[in-house]
Amino acid sequence: MSDKGESYKVISDNRQARFRYEILETYEAGIELKGTEVKSIRVGKVNLRDGYGLIRGGEAWLLNVHISPYQNINEYFNHDPRRSRKLLLHRKEINKLTGKLEQQGLTLVPLKIYLKRGLVKVSIGLGRGKKLHDKRETIKRRQDQRDMARAIKRY
Repeated sequence: MSDKGESYKVISDNRQARFRYEILETYEAGIELKGTEVKSIRVGKVNLRDGYGLIRGGEAWLLNVHISPYQNINEYFNHDPRRSRKLLLHRKEINKLTGKLEQQGLTLVPLKIYLKRGLVKVSIGLGRGKKLHDKRETIKRRQDQRDMARAIKRY
């Protein structure tokens, strides 16, 4: 079976990540979740905005991602919304990321969470923080593209 026509449903997209960081590479990883977390993600109650990734003890971790507690269940069975979650990556990918994260100024940023074949996946990017002038340049480029699109639409 080929992966070409495979569909996935995006649950949450971290649009601020591409504004704050210059994304150099992207990786697809699974996440180790509890049952109530999966239910909350399927409903769309997840926020990636402040999240980031770490390599600790030879394992990849996703930190500070907020998955809201599931509403239709007893509070006793629910999870901590901001707990650390293990990312499921191959050993070669973790070793490669470890080498690149040791470079100055690189960080792991979650880009989006989506469902693929019924499994929750996260797209993480290896990024370098943008400076203020880079952000201004991005805003200017986006505005210019909008202006060009409006001009083309008028004619």
